[in-house]
Amino acid sequence: MTTRTKLNTKDGLPFLEGARSRSSELFFSFKVLLEFIKGFRALHFTSPCITVFGSARFKEDHVYYKAAYEFGKEIAKTGITVMTGGGPGIMEAANRGAYENGGFSAGCNITLPHEQSPNPYMHQWTTMNFFFVRKVLLLKYSVAFVVLPGGVGTMDELFETLTLIQTATINDFPVIVYGTDYYKNLKELLEEMEQQKTISSKDLDLVLFTDSIEDAMNHIQKYLKENYQVKRVKPRRIFLEKLFKQRTSEEASL
Repeated sequence: MTTRTKLNTKDGLPFLEGARSRSSELFFSFKVLLEFIKGFRALHFTSPCITVFGSARFKEDHVYYKAAYEFGKEIAKTGITVMTGGGPGIMEAANRGAYENGGFSAGCNITLPHEQSPNPYMHQWTTMNFFFVRKVLLLKYSVAFVVLPGGVGTMDELFETLTLIQTATINDFPVIVYGTDYYKNLKELLEEMEQQKTISSKDLDLVLFTDSIEDAMNHIQKYLKENYQVKRVKPRRIFLEKLFKQRTSEEASL
């Protein structure tokens, strides 16, 4: 007979959680399912989107905040929704660029003790409790990705996207990495991976490192014209989807 051992940190808090009771695991599964349904209901009609990733810590006067605003503005011109993590910094700037220039702006926020209150420049948004659910939603409705300077969270989102491209889980979706000086070491690391054959050159075909918003948008437009047709899904009254969309938009404007 085996027993289950639970590891704890020095302060007595559980280290991760390991196996729990069967009822606890079942309840957790239902919580995850309900969170996915909540996200699908809130963001289904925002598609297609271009997701913008980046740090929550840049303020309004920062050069990267201004760049994110311009990205939001340019994406709005294409008729595609700007999607972000819904928080401050780069996320706020991209949402704001779309919101203030006639575009549609959406976000998928996360519950955190700091840095992540929803920004006021979203027409529609939802808040998640689980990071893995949020990452799925940020990628699910998008046809391209813009990565501005950020920290480990931004790196997590970038490499998650690159992994999905490498494994052909998503196809022909361009990735813009903006800020060649900031991402110099990252670019060199990816090139080293290619040389060592831990990734193939094909894995990086859709990735563009640039300091030009114009070049970035041209790169995105090239692949969208070749591989994607912008078509929005319409709500159906039978599922109360139009009512839900209106209610969510009103909440976002408060």
